[in-house]
Amino acid sequence: MRNEVLIGYLLHQRPYQEKRALYYLFSEQHGVVHGIGKKGAPLFEPLQLFATGKRDLKTFSQINLMPAEDDSTESTTATKPSRYQQISGQQQYAALYLNEILWKLLPSEDPMPVLWRHYQNSLLQLKQPLAADALRLCLRQFESHLFEELGFSLTLTHDNMLAPIEPDTDYRFLSDVGFVVTFQPDKTTINALQTVFSGADIIKMAQLGITDATLSNWSRLHRHLIDHLLDYQPLQSRLLWQQQQRYQ
Repeated sequence: MRNEVLIGYLLHQRPYQEKRALYYLFSEQHGVVHGIGKKGAPLFEPLQLFATGKRDLKTFSQINLMPAEDDSTESTTATKPSRYQQISGQQQYAALYLNEILWKLLPSEDPMPVLWRHYQNSLLQLKQPLAADALRLCLRQFESHLFEELGFSLTLTHDNMLAPIEPDTDYRFLSDVGFVVTFQPDKTTINALQTVFSGADIIKMAQLGITDATLSNWSRLHRHLIDHLLDYQPLQSRLLWQQQQRYQ
């Protein structure tokens, strides 16, 4: 790249020397791009910058907020949040979670324009007041798009032996093979229960998708998948969210 204009969002940053920072930018054009630039760029805001460099670590310059489109019109602000409206409360922890799973799971410089738009739309949702279930729906829907982009497909109609899911059977979900029939599920620990689903619930998930009625089961399934993809390394955003819940 040589003074190439990139549009994107910062996923993560850490100090680099006295006045600069190492940035992980989720760009519309090239996916995640690593670069060094002047400190102070904000999270959760659309940025425009210039990127230069042939190696993995680019130099970022002229980092600016993207011009807002139609945010000045009264009709627009009455129906949707301003692009530059702050994310606060639990939504902020949710946005940090989206950022963390993206910068930890996405490869460098692999364009993902569809996922980029889903991420942008998710941030706009998180700038609105959301009830607890609406917030969880927002996260589960984005995770679903992320799994698709990573090539991780979920089969909800058949088990690992290609037999149809039966409503009266219990199944354990294994990330590498799918749903496996379990005749005597281990119900002695919480961790064991997290991966056991009834056939009736799996069929309902397949029929309805991610909705209020199936949200709890999708949350269990997605958490198991995220943990598997991260090799069971803890997420800092999840720990912060849990701490915040304790002190409420």
